[in-house]
Amino acid sequence: MDEKYGLGYRFQEFDQIRRNWTGFLAIGILLIIIGSAAIGFSVFTTLFSIFILGAFLASAGILQIIQSFWARKWSGLFLSAALGILYLVTGVICFARPTSSAIALTLLIAAFCLISGLVKMFNAIVLRFSQWGWVFFNGLITFILGILILSDWPVSGLWVIGLFVGIDILLLGWTWVLLALSAKKSES
Repeated sequence: MDEKYGLGYRFQEFDQIRRNWTGFLAIGILLIIIGSAAIGFSVFTTLFSIFILGAFLASAGILQIIQSFWARKWSGLFLSAALGILYLVTGVICFARPTSSAIALTLLIAAFCLISGLVKMFNAIVLRFSQWGWVFFNGLITFILGILILSDWPVSGLWVIGLFVGIDILLLGWTWVLLALSAKKSES
């Protein structure tokens, strides 16, 4: 087995974390602060996220359109150009109408939560596999989250995305803090 993927490599990685645990701790604390700020300013975070999404979509659209003209003789030229135009238009809409885009995307998130939650609960009940109760519980929480988002929609469209982004950053920060503290503890 290649040593890069063996246990020796993993121990070397942890040794490096152990030596630099204060840096990982600092990064974790900074991410916790940023995540908390993102949650506190969830409307701003939502709109900023929509602008970033719009920039990515518009850029991808421009590149897709350019690529489709470079491959003019390709039989998929029309579909490739149409996809590029769709990306570009969607990106421009995100820039021009960030609030409407956030509200529409939040409706999709709510629908996803509702459907995903129902499917998880249904599968857990029907299949009754090992630990099916946890999957049912996960589905129930996801379904309730969808109901909560939908019950406050369209207003929830202004803060849900920012809240989710903030929670993700906050949890990432705590992950780094716990990893750093674990590495420090194993040092002694």
